[in-house]
Amino acid sequence: MLLSSNLKKIPRHIAIVMDGNGRWAKKRLLPRAMGHKAGYSQARALVRHCGDLGVEAVTLYTFSTENWKRPEDEVSFLMGMYAKSLRAEAPELHQNNVQVKIIGDILGLPEDLQKASQEVEQLTQANTGLKLRLALNYGSRWEITQAAKNFAQDVLLGHIQIQDLTENNFKNYLQTHDCPEVDLLIRTSGVIRISNYLLFQIAYAELYFTDILFPDFSPDKLDQAIIWFSQQERRFGQISEQLK
Repeated sequence: MLLSSNLKKIPRHIAIVMDGNGRWAKKRLLPRAMGHKAGYSQARALVRHCGDLGVEAVTLYTFSTENWKRPEDEVSFLMGMYAKSLRAEAPELHQNNVQVKIIGDILGLPEDLQKASQEVEQLTQANTGLKLRLALNYGSRWEITQAAKNFAQDVLLGHIQIQDLTENNFKNYLQTHDCPEVDLLIRTSGVIRISNYLLFQIAYAELYFTDILFPDFSPDKLDQAIIWFSQQERRFGQISEQLK
């Protein structure tokens, strides 16, 4: 476990691609649903741990726009699990001052999950602690396209001039506009790929890939990733001598 003296080295915003639930179950001769349940339990523990460490924001890749291609029974199970979990976790998240928002194409989700998402967002909207963002029916290309459309709409309405578009104010049109930029992106299960996730936000993130399947990615494993992060020299285009 990390000591409190290391808090200054902790990333402000951690994004996680929670990969490997199905393979975790397959290795144990279990249905894929059991892997997703184990992954949910691990995600719960990681969010709590991030809050304890003082991380400002955590974004979890929960369900991508491409995941609809999975078997219908698996998708149906996941949609039900997400709705049930949001309602079950909402009171504790609120008690712990966690602010929850769903990012992604919410209108493309089943009605019950839309309702559960709205309920937890409304309950926690005034909270000032950890910002928990759940990427549901999310794809980064979709997000950037939507941001461009919303900017164009503001230009048409006269709210902003097209020449005023900068990287900084374009961020205001992204769904993570109220979070710090991603410092650390973690992907489990040995896959080395971004998979259409937060492409704008991770421009200068440190990328941490591990072979560990997500249900086994415990808080101690997260600590190891954070220690690795703290050892990286983040130059942002500069050279080492300038940082010193």
